[in-house]
Amino acid sequence: MIKTVIFDMDGVLVNSEPLHHKVSKIQFQDLKIEVSDALFSTFTGNSNKTIYQKLKNRFQLEDEISDLIAEKNRLFIDAFNNDSHHNLIDGVKDLIIELHQKGMQLIVASSSEMEIINAIFERFELDSYFSYKVSGADFPESKPNPAIFLKAVELSGHLKSECIIIEDSTNGIKAANAAGIYCIAYKASDVNSQNQSLADEIIYDYKELNFEKIIKIKI
Repeated sequence: MIKTVIFDMDGVLVNSEPLHHKVSKIQFQDLKIEVSDALFSTFTGNSNKTIYQKLKNRFQLEDEISDLIAEKNRLFIDAFNNDSHHNLIDGVKDLIIELHQKGMQLIVASSSEMEIINAIFERFELDSYFSYKVSGADFPESKPNPAIFLKAVELSGHLKSECIIIEDSTNGIKAANAAGIYCIAYKASDVNSQNQSLADEIIYDYKELNFEKIIKIKI
């Protein structure tokens, strides 16, 4: 029986990918580099540490990776705090509340730094529902490396067969597969840049999920 649901954050809890892209474009202009949308789409699910190492290598950037990440996060939090219309993905908080009320353990495992996770959790009052928050910044390699999900399972205290992952990105789904954990892909209607074919199932609306369906998933 499923006892723990591990959520990705960006693109799963909140539609923050467009805002990440917007502030990244500002930063890329400041750095005088041209990053195509096609290249940017391959970064989805990666930690900033991985992304900026790739950019540093590709464009011979002299800036320290830690400084690039700090500036990106500053731009994101400023934009996020000034965007009163930013909201959770439709239906996801109802699912979170239902799962929590019925005793399902919830963990978030996001490639974002903890300061970004905390900013989003604070605005949408999510902390009381989640047992743990795991940041990809704390691992040497990011998704598709499975380390972040294996850590989430370890923290849960349950078996991998008692956990599922909800992801949206190609890299995140690959990480779930590498970890050997059942993966549900959330497919937003306006996002076509991510290959979700490796997911065990795909949903298009959070109304497709509820506690009864999740606990009956056969691993």
